[in-house]
Amino acid sequence: MKISRKTLGIPYGLFLVLFVIAPLVVIAYFAFTDGTGHLTLGNFVGFFSDPNTMGTLLYSLVLAFVTTLVCLFIAYPVAYVLARSKWKRKSILLLIFVMPMWINFTLRITALKEILTLIEGNLAFHPFLNTVIGMTYDFLPFMILPIYNTLERLDESLLEAASDLGADSVQAFLRVTLPLSTPGIVSGVSMVFLPAMTNYVVLDMLYNSTYIMGSLIGSYFSAYDWNGGSMIALLLLVIICIFTFLTGADESAGKERGGALL
Repeated sequence: MKISRKTLGIPYGLFLVLFVIAPLVVIAYFAFTDGTGHLTLGNFVGFFSDPNTMGTLLYSLVLAFVTTLVCLFIAYPVAYVLARSKWKRKSILLLIFVMPMWINFTLRITALKEILTLIEGNLAFHPFLNTVIGMTYDFLPFMILPIYNTLERLDESLLEAASDLGADSVQAFLRVTLPLSTPGIVSGVSMVFLPAMTNYVVLDMLYNSTYIMGSLIGSYFSAYDWNGGSMIALLLLVIICIFTFLTGADESAGKERGGALL
């Protein structure tokens, strides 16, 4: 019996309709309606005109930016050393960085909280710093892996060509290695920045009483304000789509350059 590709794609199509398209339609409906079901843009106008919600958006962006920057500064040297080293068992070292992802998230943050409490005494004294540490600890593997994969596939002949053309190690890194590792950096940034804007569990567990976008959405739905919560969720979706489009364009441009960087 022959089964066509269209038939095999039916389960996937049903999954997309039920768990992707349908929820998005529901979110869009509540975002553009009020409590009585009438179409309105009041939810968006209220969000952008309220200094509290705009402050939450700004705080979320700053927190996500700082977390992403710290992860990048830590992850790139680690990924570079692992990818360029000649160690036979470097995969074991990479596994050590990935292993925290296998442990329950709540357990990891609880252990980190105990360590920070032992060092600081009271976590309420440095809420922003503790949140950045918690976010970095949580998302660092997501930054290391894509950068490592990109550097691991880097063609050695490009570095040899740069050396033949008179470039020293620093120039070869800045002119060849760093530009060609841009796709990995972009992937890592997108995997860290966007979740860091909404991961309010770290804030709650590390005694940071400030709201971010994720906790703001949760507060709306806890108050049964589906319209406000859906509106913020839709805004985040738009931000994600724009960010993905921009980073995807940059990644494609980086691949097209290739050896032309020399």
